[in-house]
Amino acid sequence: MRRNIATSLKRRRASTMAGFDRLPPELRAWLHQAALPWSAKSAYRLWQRALARHGDAALARAELDRAEARMLARDAVAVWGRDYPR
Repeated sequence: MRRNIATSLKRRRASTMAGFDRLPPELRAWLHQAALPWSAKSAYRLWQRALARHGDAALARAELDRAEARMLARDAVAVWGRDYPR
């Protein structure tokens, strides 16, 4: 059956919640408290890289915290300017 939708947007092939559900419990817990809206795919990619580098979930979570802090600092300059928080 054809859908009655006229759009140029790409259709998602996978459910975003299903991707989240397949994440390791430690990563899902970290995403629950994250300040940024991470996608399951990008968070898992960073998680795998951090686990390969450190071999420990606690150290991997610390690396995710540092990555998020860098992104927030970069975004703060774009949003509020270089003088923030002066």
